[in-house]
Amino acid sequence: MLSNLMLAGFVMLQGQSGEVSWNLIDMWKSMGIPAKAVVILLFLMSAWSVGIMIDRYLMFTAARKQSRIFVQQVAGALKDNKLDEAISIAERNKKSHIAKVVATGLSEFQAASAQVSDQEVIEAAKRGLERSVAIVHAEMKRGLSGLATIGSTAPFVGLFGTVMGIINAFKGISAQKATGLSAVAGGISEALLTTALGLLVAVPAVWTFNYFTNRVEAFDVEMDNSSMELISYFIARRGGKK
Repeated sequence: MLSNLMLAGFVMLQGQSGEVSWNLIDMWKSMGIPAKAVVILLFLMSAWSVGIMIDRYLMFTAARKQSRIFVQQVAGALKDNKLDEAISIAERNKKSHIAKVVATGLSEFQAASAQVSDQEVIEAAKRGLERSVAIVHAEMKRGLSGLATIGSTAPFVGLFGTVMGIINAFKGISAQKATGLSAVAGGISEALLTTALGLLVAVPAVWTFNYFTNRVEAFDVEMDNSSMELISYFIARRGGKK
């Protein structure tokens, strides 16, 4: 609907005055300082959001890929009770979220194994796993709040540009002592352009924020499952030593 309105406005304006130019460079030159500031701000917000998108995509892809490799390799080491080898495998897959959690749990278990009480050993391992899950979760979510902020504020930044464009349109009417579309063409172009840019920045940010949030939740489930399986392994291992 917005695109149809913009197109209709362009057609009407062009039909009224053949001198009106809709070249982006000419539109930029005709913009006032507030509208230019809005466009620059939206450009910076867009660049920031794209940077976050690329960073999170690369991180999540690497985490998924290395986790598959790690799970296959560590299963055999744990089956043979080779904890040092399992930790070494985890260190070779540092981008894997599961490897980070498992490595912490194994280290805590080894450090606490000298204690007499099995309960103390298990509790120490649980605390280590919980800390590791929280840390990895925070690493996974880094930057996503920025996407949420951009997605929620970019339309309002564009709306500010819209208001400034309408003000300029009325100034054009006052300056030219005319009410034709040619008198308000510059202001309307500013209003429509900033509105469109605000939505163009906000929509991808909101989409990718929801997508990455869902992926983080999936990673959280995988880390929680790995933690519970590792605790069960520790319990069985301590029980088998009695």
